[in-house]
Amino acid sequence: MPQFRKKPFVIEAVQWLGTTDSFNELKKIGYPHDVYNEGADNLSIPTLEGEMLCSKNDWVIKGVHGEFYPCKPDIFEKTYEKAES
Repeated sequence: MPQFRKKPFVIEAVQWLGTTDSFNELKKIGYPHDVYNEGADNLSIPTLEGEMLCSKNDWVIKGVHGEFYPCKPDIFEKTYEKAES
């Protein structure tokens, strides 16, 4: 059976902590929405597949086409490592 490896490229991501600071960090990487429920643990993210719920401590990833989507911390840790800038 054929096997495939994910191509390496650098992404931008912010860990959602349910705070104004983490929302402001999302805005810095181009997150298109201006409002969230302050103090809410969850963030609703419009994705290419529809609305997805981002829970506290999930990562919000900006994809290669500028799209945003949530990623659970354990999956993020297994898939990504910090890039040197």
